[in-house]
Amino acid sequence: MASNHTQDVRPVRRETAAGAGAQVLLLVLLGAAHGLGPAGWLAGLGFACGTWAVLSRALGRARPPLFGPANRVTLARALLVGAVTALVADSFRDVPSVPLLAGLTAVALLLDGVDGRVARRTGTVTPLGARFDMEVDAFLILVLSVYVSQRLGPWVLLIGAMRYGFVAAARLLPWLSVPLPPSTARKTVAALQGVLLLTAATGLLPFAAEVAVVLSALALLVWSFGRDVRWLWRAARGRATTCAVAARPVGQAAVPDLVAP
Repeated sequence: MASNHTQDVRPVRRETAAGAGAQVLLLVLLGAAHGLGPAGWLAGLGFACGTWAVLSRALGRARPPLFGPANRVTLARALLVGAVTALVADSFRDVPSVPLLAGLTAVALLLDGVDGRVARRTGTVTPLGARFDMEVDAFLILVLSVYVSQRLGPWVLLIGAMRYGFVAAARLLPWLSVPLPPSTARKTVAALQGVLLLTAATGLLPFAAEVAVVLSALALLVWSFGRDVRWLWRAARGRATTCAVAARPVGQAAVPDLVAP
């Protein structure tokens, strides 16, 4: 029975391997068109290997029968993010082609709204697909913040690092890892991060305008994370109160809650 289970997952793993191969091919084309230095090649290949390893492990745990059309769209986005990663890593050595960087990023951002629609229309919405989509988004924001920080300063890195800092904090504070309710505001703020960082990355705006745009992105992100942390804190406090009431001996008088809401 176990061998049959393994057999079912093999086509899915072949697709992820094909994605890693496509990433290498895209880097070769990028190197031929633009020229990549050692840092660009190392970052691009590292991204390809890391994506393949993490995705293969996740698929091995979930064992989906099919990779699915929505995941293929997300994988295509990941290939573009890998190319952007290579260009940004190479930008420390030489000025990259801004139109090429902006074009790849723009397509990746446009496709961000496609994979979710495809998943809903085909009935293939899965926790794995949602997580895959979120991780690709988060890494693109991190890479863009690294690129923009070279011009505006290291404070821009707060935008790319905030999500990873939240994940790290959740390991120490389990109440932060409770699933959040769906939020249109959260999705809108997340989508705006890429758009605003891309706007600043093009270099078409005056320096002061670029700073204002990126500061707006950071302010929106701080507001969004703060809103979610507040919700999680209140939910954790509510669960603690419920447990305390449930554990109270029968007949014991209730003690008024003196903590301000």
